[in-house]
Amino acid sequence: MKRNLLVFFRDKASVFFSLLSVFIIIGLYLLFLGDVMKSNLEGEEAGTLIDSWIMAGVIAIAPITTGISALGIMVEDRKLKIYKDFYASPLKRSSLAGGYILSCFTISLLLTLVTLIFAEVYIVVNGGELLSWTALAQVLGIIILSDFLSVFVLYFFVSFFKSSNAFSAAATIIGTLIGFLTGIYIPMGSLPDAVQTIVKIFPPSHAAMMLREIMMGPAEETVFKGVPETSVEDFQLLMGSLFKIGDFVIQWWHSLLYMLILGILFFLLSMWKMSRKTS
Repeated sequence: MKRNLLVFFRDKASVFFSLLSVFIIIGLYLLFLGDVMKSNLEGEEAGTLIDSWIMAGVIAIAPITTGISALGIMVEDRKLKIYKDFYASPLKRSSLAGGYILSCFTISLLLTLVTLIFAEVYIVVNGGELLSWTALAQVLGIIILSDFLSVFVLYFFVSFFKSSNAFSAAATIIGTLIGFLTGIYIPMGSLPDAVQTIVKIFPPSHAAMMLREIMMGPAEETVFKGVPETSVEDFQLLMGSLFKIGDFVIQWWHSLLYMLILGILFFLLSMWKMSRKTS
């Protein structure tokens, strides 16, 4: 684990590109998306509301984009046959896999926390307020659960890659699609029904939904003060801070349970993959 952390953070370019998707989304928001979305709302808190919406989405995708970059070390070790040196040492195969997983979790968590700090600074600089301690604790809990899920999902799929070219292509595709699959580039309610269904199945979208509900809450109360609840619900469905399947409203604990079950499932699949002999 220590070796993987040193290898990752020694390569400054790797650290930068792991956050590239985050930078791209923020750049698009500053140049195009922000003004368009804010123009549809009135009130002093409208800017803070939309800023909180985009930053919640950025935090939600960080575990995926940073985690897959961290696991690039494992693919590179296979490409250069470095793993054979580890196998020749008195090191258990499970310890080797565990090192990749723990280092990936640590890197993903640290960089996601950096993203959270950046998001809070951005919101405050633009006239918003810092999260309350209660809201911050809830956000941190969601980040940890999202990292847990992301690491095991990514480890399971990345463990099948033996070519750095194939891995790079997959990482590029994920980095490109992640904004659409979490409803960041286009508000979820504006997407076709079939695409909305895919978004609701995609686990990071549930993290984004919960983060939006927490981070947008205070500004939302101010902006929609005196507005009928149906109008508020329509806005939440449009922006992806509320999910509905038919007439069934997905509560926050449904999303937590969904993410936890998937995390445990991919944890078991990863353990199974570890137990198999790899070439």
